[in-house]
Amino acid sequence: MNNSRPKAKLSRALGIPLTRKCVKYFERRPFPPGVHGRGRRKASDYQVRLLEKQRLRHQYNISEVQMRAAYDAAHKAEGKTGETMVTLLERRLDATVFRAGFTRTIYQARQLVVHGHFTVDGKKVDRPGYKLKPGQVIEVRESSRQKPPFQIAATGAHIDGPTAPYLSTVLEELRTTVIRAPQRTEVPVLCDEQLVVEYYAR
Repeated sequence: MNNSRPKAKLSRALGIPLTRKCVKYFERRPFPPGVHGRGRRKASDYQVRLLEKQRLRHQYNISEVQMRAAYDAAHKAEGKTGETMVTLLERRLDATVFRAGFTRTIYQARQLVVHGHFTVDGKKVDRPGYKLKPGQVIEVRESSRQKPPFQIAATGAHIDGPTAPYLSTVLEELRTTVIRAPQRTEVPVLCDEQLVVEYYAR
């Protein structure tokens, strides 16, 4: 999914910074873009739920079709639909690559996965939405390890705080293992997932 809208403007529209680079722009102008950004009327319940859905969707850089599919799968599963939906999205290959610190952003993660730079259990996988299971090992392909993005990643340059506790990552070897399914409290996305559930259940 390619969204050509500048990330800083999109961040302001959603009310959350989508990348670390966007943080300073968002802090400087923490209101929606456009001439009426500062003085918009109170949002309706529908608009509040729609915004929350868009926030979650853009934090994973997925299409509306993919977002709906995640909701449908979560709705059929056991447990709380909202929490299950987030953990399903977190199990995507591109999200895992990002959380492991192999890429700077979720956008870069998607691009590098599509270009075939990663293996899962030794086999090349180029589908960003590939669902990972506990025990699977994700590595940067041997032929890709000398490329600048991965040389930078191996130094830990993309790690900002604690690493995901559901992953066992060895950055210098550009390898991570899925230990277990993530819990909602461990997933660093900014979202009230119950509002997303209400948006789709309406």
